[in-house]
Amino acid sequence: MNQIRRKRSAADRKPLGRFLSWSSDRTGISEDTETESREEKGQSSGVSGVSGVSEGTESGRDVGWGRVCVFLQRLGKKADSRSLSLAHCDLTATDLLELATLLQFLPRLEELDVSWNELLGGCLRAWTSHLQNVGGVRKLRLCSCRLNDEDVTALGEVLSGLPLLEILDLSWNSGVGGALQNLQGNLQPSLRELHLVACQLTAADAAALGGLVSSLPSLCVLDVSCNPQLAQGGDGGGGFMELASSLSRATSLTTLRLQACGLTEDGLDALSGSLHCLPSVRELDLSCNKSISGGLNRLTPYLAHLTHLENLDFHSCSLTQADLEALIQVLPSLIALTELDISSNKEAGGVVHSLVSALPLMKMRRLPLNSCSLNQESFTAFALAVPYLHSVDVSWSKVVGGHLALLLDALQPSVVLELRLSSCELSTEDLAHLAAVCRRGCLSSLRVLDLSYNGSAGDEGWSALFAAGGLGSLEEVDLSLRPSTSASCSAWLPALLCALPRLPALTRLALQRWSMSSQERQQLNHSLRKRSVLLEWDPPSTDVMSSFKGTNQEGLEESQSEE
Repeated sequence: MNQIRRKRSAADRKPLGRFLSWSSDRTGISEDTETESREEKGQSSGVSGVSGVSEGTESGRDVGWGRVCVFLQRLGKKADSRSLSLAHCDLTATDLLELATLLQFLPRLEELDVSWNELLGGCLRAWTSHLQNVGGVRKLRLCSCRLNDEDVTALGEVLSGLPLLEILDLSWNSGVGGALQNLQGNLQPSLRELHLVACQLTAADAAALGGLVSSLPSLCVLDVSCNPQLAQGGDGGGGFMELASSLSRATSLTTLRLQACGLTEDGLDALSGSLHCLPSVRELDLSCNKSISGGLNRLTPYLAHLTHLENLDFHSCSLTQADLEALIQVLPSLIALTELDISSNKEAGGVVHSLVSALPLMKMRRLPLNSCSLNQESFTAFALAVPYLHSVDVSWSKVVGGHLALLLDALQPSVVLELRLSSCELSTEDLAHLAAVCRRGCLSSLRVLDLSYNGSAGDEGWSALFAAGGLGSLEEVDLSLRPSTSASCSAWLPALLCALPRLPALTRLALQRWSMSSQERQQLNHSLRKRSVLLEWDPPSTDVMSSFKGTNQEGLEESQSEE
């Protein structure tokens, strides 16, 4: 597996042999330690001996730093004495052991990230035993490394030796679930962020997490999203009750994310009891918890205690009209609110007018209403909030088709940064009106434009849009068609090719399911040959593919894989 991921030359393997050859009573340094030992024997000879030790130590550090540079260069990374990021490097157990012996040469290290290296699971102990050499680390990330319970135990044993640790991220490690108690008593009071996303945490872990939270007075961010069993269990959710109760002592908490945690109405009751102790919370994410449907009134009266709340997320919670009405009643109390997400709740389309009336519109920056079953009345009401929003998302709303002008005419120049209109049945006239708005410069700050799944628009509309200009800040644009459809883009592709030089910030262009000839493919690829643009399109035939090279080949291969 190691040979498949990264071939090593004989010269690269030599240092590793040196690291693996130390005896059991050595720390992993061979020639440097011997040099320092010989110089220490000369200390009794006076000042010259002391000078020799100093020079030898400095020389040893230089040699050690050289080894660090060689190791990182082999992985395609640049050396930094304060930050070490080895995410997505396909590290093996052998690499991890070599890294462990190099930590002693990084005494000023503050950030350490070995995330998304799935071959590290099961062998973390050989590495954690060396973490004492970087006691000044403030950020430690081990996401998606396939850690098991033994790895978590090994990590817990050394965390007490990291007194300055502020951020710990173990997300996307299913083996953390059921082993969280191994971290209890080892986390330092300095910890400010704890991320445990998608760790298969159980109700028992929730109880252990409650104990952890109680001992972390500086905790600001707690993210335990995507753990569907966290708030459930045979004890009626008792573990989550302990966690919710412990939150009352986390008075420094600013961000609480409980997305898709299996929250129930009883869980909302437990959470409500702690909100009055959390005046500093600025972000509360309870999204994707469909079991709270019909019981939101157990929580909403207590939201008024969160006087600094800026971001509130209830998307995909199957909220009923009664839930939404209860939420609307408390909104005037949330004077700091800038983002409210109730998208993917079908009943939301019927309360938009009341919702907009209750919000502090001049402060609102984001109010996504995608998949909310908007009707003509609610779409018109939403237009009142548009002038202040930085992000506008009414995707999957058929009512937008033929009425886009109502939304676009409400935009303020250079305010909106994201415009998402996916699957809105846009017409050719809608795109023509969008082009006119671009020409006026109203979208000069736009960074993301999503017009995917709008095959109902004609070629004239697409051509007018790309010929309009006024999108100099655009970074991402998605024009893809639905998976089951296909159409030719030959009529408007020339307009797109002419527009590309006027899109200097572009980093992503999605054209999936639009068909084009091999010559047109070559023209598009040629236009982007010197730019780092991710081009998402359907793969060409095998005989044509070989002619595509450069920065867009990766996008081609990814599209092939998806197909």
